Amino acid sequence: TYTAQLMALALLAAAWAEDAAMREDLLQLPEAMARALGTEEAAREAAAFWQQAAHGVVIGRGFNYATAFEVALKLKELTYIVAEPYSSADFLHGPIALVEPGFPVFLIAPGPTFRSEMENLAHLLRARKAHLTLCSEDPALLALADVSIPLPPVPEWLSPVVAVIPGQWFAVSLARWKGLDPDRPRGLQKVTETR
Repeated sequence: TYTAQLMALALLAAAWAEDAAMREDLLQLPEAMARALGTEEAAREAAAFWQQAAHGVVIGRGFNYATAFEVALKLKELTYIVAEPYSSADFLHGPIALVEPGFPVFLIAPGPTFRSEMENLAHLLRARKAHLTLCSEDPALLALADVSIPLPPVPEWLSPVVAVIPGQWFAVSLARWKGLDPDRPRGLQKVTETR
């Protein structure tokens, strides 16, 4: 559902803008998504560390702030870990106090707009000895992680469509590491009636 909503918004934006470059970017997206599907092994490796975790954070910024929410939601649904989503700015404002040695952090950092901020955050997390899983297309940023998940490069405005894939692999892998069935999370209802 998340990916379908992103694609609908991207198609609408490209049509509304009447921008040929945006339409060309969209045509390249299926190949990038196929490459992102190849992150399963790296995501599985990252998930192995989180097996014993009861909590952790997922951090994104800009276009990928919503991706942090989606990955955190999948972790809650499939693995029963209390995974809290944050923007990097909000995380630095106070919740960084949670970080102690081994604290699990999943950092989503594609694109150039917030690269410097994300790099500074990664250095700070390393200094506090957090366990850092990092998704990015930037090799220098990936080098700061305990476990890196390389993303295929795409225009930043489309990065959430690609960046969510390793997060979804991560949640599925962690559920499997914990002996849980990711296709049958307890108590989950796909349709919730509200009044």
